Amino acid sequence: MKANQEIISLDDAVTLAGLFKERTHRTPDHIAYRYYDPEQQVWKNSTWSEMRTETARWQAAFLQEGLKPGDRVGIMMPNRREWVMFDQAALGLGLVSVPLFYNDRGGNVAYIAEAAAIKLLVIQGPEQWQNLAPVRDELPTVDRIISLDSLDGMEHDDRICHLEQWLPDTAGEYQVVDNLDPHGLCSIVYTSGTTGHPKGVMLSHHNILSNTYEALQTTTIEDDDILLSFLPLSHMLERTGGYYLPLMAGITVAYARSIQELAEDLQIIRPTFLISVPRIYERIYAKIQEGLEGKSPLVRHLFNLAVNVGWTRFEWQQGRGNWSPSLLLWPLLNKLVASKVTEKLGGRLRTAISGGAPLPPEVARTFLALGVPVLQGYGLTETSPVLAVNRVEDNVPESVGRPLPGTELSIAENGELLARGNAVMLGFWNNPQETERVIDKDGWLHTGDVAKIDASGHVYITGRIKDIIVLANGEKVSPADMEIAIAMDALIEQVMIIGEGRPFLSALIVLESEQWKSLAEGLDLDPDNADSLQDHRVMDHVHRRINDQLREFPGYAQVRKIRLLEEAWSVENGYLTPTLKTKRKLIIEHCEPLISDLYSGH
Repeated sequence: MKANQEIISLDDAVTLAGLFKERTHRTPDHIAYRYYDPEQQVWKNSTWSEMRTETARWQAAFLQEGLKPGDRVGIMMPNRREWVMFDQAALGLGLVSVPLFYNDRGGNVAYIAEAAAIKLLVIQGPEQWQNLAPVRDELPTVDRIISLDSLDGMEHDDRICHLEQWLPDTAGEYQVVDNLDPHGLCSIVYTSGTTGHPKGVMLSHHNILSNTYEALQTTTIEDDDILLSFLPLSHMLERTGGYYLPLMAGITVAYARSIQELAEDLQIIRPTFLISVPRIYERIYAKIQEGLEGKSPLVRHLFNLAVNVGWTRFEWQQGRGNWSPSLLLWPLLNKLVASKVTEKLGGRLRTAISGGAPLPPEVARTFLALGVPVLQGYGLTETSPVLAVNRVEDNVPESVGRPLPGTELSIAENGELLARGNAVMLGFWNNPQETERVIDKDGWLHTGDVAKIDASGHVYITGRIKDIIVLANGEKVSPADMEIAIAMDALIEQVMIIGEGRPFLSALIVLESEQWKSLAEGLDLDPDNADSLQDHRVMDHVHRRINDQLREFPGYAQVRKIRLLEEAWSVENGYLTPTLKTKRKLIIEHCEPLISDLYSGH
């Protein structure tokens, strides 16, 4: 970690609002945020001084609404500097911020707004209002709705006003209310809810601040560091890692324009820091593999050689392998192969965090071999969120790393991972029974994940207690491991293994659109006709490729039947969480007739 005045200590910050105040006074002229202006079609910068001035305007507007410490305020917008202004204005006044996924469904927003008694809601614009309009009568506690974008086309509601009308022209200094309790509630973060209604996780300033500081102890910060932010700030991984951590360390944050433009933004911003979920790395990996399919045998051989030599080099650098004469080839292989991949990611990455779900070992191995410093980590919303992470100098990619300093991890008798430390939540909002179930009398938080910890302290997540499938014959299967293996095939976009209480395993499959088009045309089928998905030649082909991916699994962990689905699972249709996890229960309920058909007559 960079040991200089840039990093703000816990004692100097005390609260998250204190952290912002200290940063804006310590380095007022440094670039805080870089963002794209679509009207002028240019990238712009905001200094910390400008952020402080603008955030004070937000505070003045909050006060005009008569909001008082403890009141809940919600935000529903994509990542942008106004998200930070909202959050820091609220935190400084002792308000409780409630982040919502920027494209969440209206029913979910209404549930959260009523459960948390949100009084004021900030949205991006017409797109969010379109989601909310059908449920606007179900927002009884919301007195004011602020829109950043134009109000054009938005159905009239007395509560709505435009941001520039709401903000005063000028305001005083950014303020932090007297006696702001660092251990008091500062945010309610609703879990993504892979099953049932989401639960409101109550986090304090100290929870998040200590987690941010402990996470900083695991990495090295440089003066020119810049982080490209694209995961939703409504999720704690991005909020802590992509917002509070840069704030504490003095790192510039650039906001990506969209996931669709991410590849271009990587080239423009050339980040040194990146935080992502595995799906992004998997997509890049799949594109690489897809590109290799059309290349000559020599090119494919050169790529595989680069990966093998690069992996030998990585293991040698980690102190786990011996030096090999093949390493003499690395400068040439780096120039011909590896540098082409690293340049696609901007060419300057020093830290690429992967979290939120397991990273397939083959994907991690390929990126690490080619010089992309992927570090897998692990955490929960309930722990602010980071519990463990690999370090650059101690990176075991099959693991999620070692615990953060100050964090205790333990394994219960049933194999469940337990966590204890400063970052563990205050509890669930208005749900003391669930709080008592999850946090035991000794302060251990029960994560729900099955894990093991080796002698060196590295943590390996092996499954979810609830997600373990028990077949009719008593055999237990971790669907996550199988799904990761199957998804390594470029033809498979999404997969979910099913079979609880059944005599065998089956799979629900969504095919990758371009690969499916190519396969269908090769079989003289219409890819746009749903019936083509059920053609026996297609089914046999897909089934064979799935079992090829599962050849190293035990005999009982094989897929006997499959069903190819027309519609992909997405955040928009409600089958994925904002961090792209499948909502297993919801998908199974929706596909119940198809599943019953798979098992009829065995």
